[in-house]
Amino acid sequence: MKKILGFGSRRELSPSRASFPPRRDSGVRAFGPNSGYLVRAKDLGKIHKAASIGDVAKVQQLLLLGKSGVNDRDKVNRTPLHLACANGYPDVVSLLVERKCNLNLCDNNSQTPLIKAVECQQEECATILLEHGADPNLVDANNNTALHYAAAGRNTAIAAKLLRHEAAIEAKNKEGYTPFLLAVTENNQDTVDFFLKNGANVNASDRFKRTALMIAVSGEPVGIVSLLLQYDIDLSCQDTYGWTAEEYAIFIRSSRVR
Repeated sequence: MKKILGFGSRRELSPSRASFPPRRDSGVRAFGPNSGYLVRAKDLGKIHKAASIGDVAKVQQLLLLGKSGVNDRDKVNRTPLHLACANGYPDVVSLLVERKCNLNLCDNNSQTPLIKAVECQQEECATILLEHGADPNLVDANNNTALHYAAAGRNTAIAAKLLRHEAAIEAKNKEGYTPFLLAVTENNQDTVDFFLKNGANVNASDRFKRTALMIAVSGEPVGIVSLLLQYDIDLSCQDTYGWTAEEYAIFIRSSRVR
């Protein structure tokens, strides 16, 4: 494997090619404690506040009295369902679904409740939405689907449910990343293995025509490189700068010994 990828080779890049490959930008923001919404009281209606804190009784009361609607928007275009999903309140989600809320409305970031649930790792909420017909292939402002967020969040359990509900495994975001390519950028071998076993195109490329193998050898995930080479990899692929995966490997090797 090392010889194939140039790690054991003496070959050097020509001066005209010895500039660093384009940086990796997956088009999905990093996950962390701030994945949920910034909730400010001044932005919320009564039903939004109740949904955001999981107050099922209050949500039900507001609906029964006709003081709020299931699809009411707050000042930043979120529905009660968005807030319940982001904060992980499946009881509120179930109530809103039973009251026939629209499952596919978008907030100011063009995120659906399903996308928000997946981004915030709220599997139970995501499951309820999928089982009631939420569309897994709607995209946010960067063309990311819920499956992109599952890949970036290294959550194969949610990803498996999305695929069972016909999520598009080869969907590309604005940077040209498929969920599989995102898994490679996350350097998580289990997630990469999951997507390959589910039929992801091992030769998929981003908008710079960088393949999974190019991305993998640019980091230090030797296990991922080995895994990719077990599939029908096309070693002749070139990115938009004319680099092959082997040349990526040579460059990375030479930069580490400087």
